[in-house]
Amino acid sequence: MIEPDTPRIVLDQDGGLALARLLDETVRAELNLPRPPQDAAVFPVSAGPVALTVDAYVAAPRFFPGGDLGSLAVHGTINNLAMRGAEPVALGLAYVVEEGLPVAELHRVTVSVAKAAQAAGVPVVTGDTKIVPRGAVDGLQLTATGLGVTLTNAPPTAGRGLPGDVVVLSGPIGLHGAAMLDARDELGLAVSIRSDTRPLHRLVAAMTAAGGGGVHALRDPGRGGLAGALTGLAGAAGVGIELFEAAVPVPVEVAAAGKVFDADPWELPSAGCLVALLRPAAAEGVLAAMRAEPGGAQATVIGEVTPGPAGQVTAWTVGGIARPVEPPAVARFARLF
Repeated sequence: MIEPDTPRIVLDQDGGLALARLLDETVRAELNLPRPPQDAAVFPVSAGPVALTVDAYVAAPRFFPGGDLGSLAVHGTINNLAMRGAEPVALGLAYVVEEGLPVAELHRVTVSVAKAAQAAGVPVVTGDTKIVPRGAVDGLQLTATGLGVTLTNAPPTAGRGLPGDVVVLSGPIGLHGAAMLDARDELGLAVSIRSDTRPLHRLVAAMTAAGGGGVHALRDPGRGGLAGALTGLAGAAGVGIELFEAAVPVPVEVAAAGKVFDADPWELPSAGCLVALLRPAAAEGVLAAMRAEPGGAQATVIGEVTPGPAGQVTAWTVGGIARPVEPPAVARFARLF
């Protein structure tokens, strides 16, 4: 519970000495940003194609079992780069802060950003903060930019899936979405649910080292879940995908949350797993490399790519019944990611 006299962000801090002091105390110090502030960060980048990503993060609630808005922004941006086979080099972070946000909450999120970036080995090198009137945003929004260098001259891309490719999933699905829904509604499910948020760049580096150009496509099943990731990959490459429904690992707690919230676990976001389309000759080596990494210990084959129909994803049940996998209505699970 937040006490009435809790220090809060006020609008007239924006642009004045009070804001400068606040940033020094709560943001710049924790992220170890250079002083005096600079308009842009300058740092060396090794040779090779460069990957650049930007993503905005909102989450309700901002703190949840297994993570928070800060760690989610760091991990999500690193994972965007990783899905293009890039080693992350640096992050930039912009805060949009609603007037009235407790200063302690801003500090807590920033500490989480710093810890997540340090654990991933990817520095936050630049940032910005804006304070906006009440109601302009819901408390706090983070926008992160990530810069990386690709690990191969033929980086994975959504359009490279080929008929015969093996479909591999790195781990259980739906944990982040289930944790967020449970934390948001506080229904007190009998099972404990924690978000799976984690950085995946080390897992992808191991996959690339083992499979090289045989790693055709990667996608993290974030917004839209596994269903969104697979239908997106099939549509981008103009291929079909057939899955073995029983091979997809759905944790007991995710299945339970799905029943309570009337949600298909395949549509719930994950924040710490990936789906890959692999050349068959590379699949065995890549799977072995994945299983040696913490984020891929449960990696498994869940299906294969077919010639078509283009964009169609089909899941086969144990009983031999085919069910279509449709793109989810992402808006139903807004602000989980």
